[in-house]
Amino acid sequence: MATVELTDETFADTIAKDGVVLVDFWAEWCGPCRMFAPVFEAASGKHTDVVFAKVDTEANRMISDALEIQAIPTIMAFRDGVLVYRNSGATNASGLDKLVEALSSDELGAQVAEAKAAEAAKAAGGSAEEASAATEPTQDADSVDA
Repeated sequence: MATVELTDETFADTIAKDGVVLVDFWAEWCGPCRMFAPVFEAASGKHTDVVFAKVDTEANRMISDALEIQAIPTIMAFRDGVLVYRNSGATNASGLDKLVEALSSDELGAQVAEAKAAEAAKAAGGSAEEASAATEPTQDADSVDA
């Protein structure tokens, strides 16, 4: 699957989808972004069950500002609509493959489901214990060997 270009208008709908959505925040003037682009594109062809998306930070300042993108490239990953990974800086093909495998794991899927259930219980007026029973599973570069 080819990468999908996201805009301020399409970002929220895309990341809310079930499954894994990997987003590359980039800019045309960014050298590391241009070097990472073919790696990201190749991974999108290899991992067809994952949505690979790109956000041009210059053209889509609203979402870039809202997400506090301060360095590029920045990679963010969402699993079933929940942010589970964020890292600034490019990675190599092997690291990106390992990241996709970790994001697709059943264990992470279960953690995301628990976090969503806790959030739903909290929103529905559930107890604080129910709401805090699961926390949002956010991973960073130290916890996923990318």
